[in-house]
Amino acid sequence: MDSKNSAPGYPGPQPQYGHPQYAPGPGQYPGQYPPGPGFAVAPGQPPYTAMHYQGAYGAPPVQGQPNGPPGAIWMPAPPPPANCPPGLEYLSQIDQILIHQQIELLEIITGFETCNKYEIKNALGQRVYFAAEETDCCTRNCCGPSRPFTIKIMDNMGQEVIELMRPLRCSSCCCPCCLQELEVHAPPGTPIGYIKQIWNPCLPKFTIQNEAQEDVLKIVGPCVVCSCCADINFEVMSTDEKNTVGRISKQWTGFVKEAFTDADNFGIQFPLDLDVKMKAVMLGACFLIDFMFFEHGQDHQQRAGVW
Repeated sequence: MDSKNSAPGYPGPQPQYGHPQYAPGPGQYPGQYPPGPGFAVAPGQPPYTAMHYQGAYGAPPVQGQPNGPPGAIWMPAPPPPANCPPGLEYLSQIDQILIHQQIELLEIITGFETCNKYEIKNALGQRVYFAAEETDCCTRNCCGPSRPFTIKIMDNMGQEVIELMRPLRCSSCCCPCCLQELEVHAPPGTPIGYIKQIWNPCLPKFTIQNEAQEDVLKIVGPCVVCSCCADINFEVMSTDEKNTVGRISKQWTGFVKEAFTDADNFGIQFPLDLDVKMKAVMLGACFLIDFMFFEHGQDHQQRAGVW
């Protein structure tokens, strides 16, 4: 389910493990390729030259994991940084995530909503995680996109590393006392952050909070959420909404796929040095945005805004 709008590759050869990670310099947006003049090179690292990629960070790609489909290429596990929840070490080495929702043939043929499944990849196309929704048939087909859900996110060994939980909430901004939210656990049972919708009559707005429910970042979407021949961007901003630090993008996948399925592609960009817990919470925010605005209801229509 690769999209032609997939994010570009990593900028230049990566430093070996043990070297400090150098984020792009001023004016260098995460993932820009090739690197511009603001790109900082690690000590002892040769200048950037174009080269064919063989494995992530000097390691060979991992294939044929027990819990993955045959031939799937998984991102090799890097050494975990200090104070990193188990399984989140993958996020410490990347500044982009691609999310591809799998097409469910049964859902297309019968019209009955099935559990969503997603592949989560890095910018090189290597699978980082696999996500699966856990809901019952009655909840999916009665509540539609507004349904409460639990999404399990697993690593390449099938170990559950992140759990996303969305309670049943009001789906209209007319009721500001019961807005959308999502809780992120890593590992399961340990909260690391929250995504909460902010009431606004015109724009989709969310706040990203840490485990103490303190605001860390804001997400601001467009006034009209309409996927017509173009990507839809939700900007990740500082708490004062003055600086953009990342982006969640719903990628245009073509007329046929957009019209007949609700299988969506998303891209997430964030600073390389962002706390891995907040990267995981941004991943959860992407799933919440998908369900709120891009999942088709019983009328096969998606929401065009906060109303």
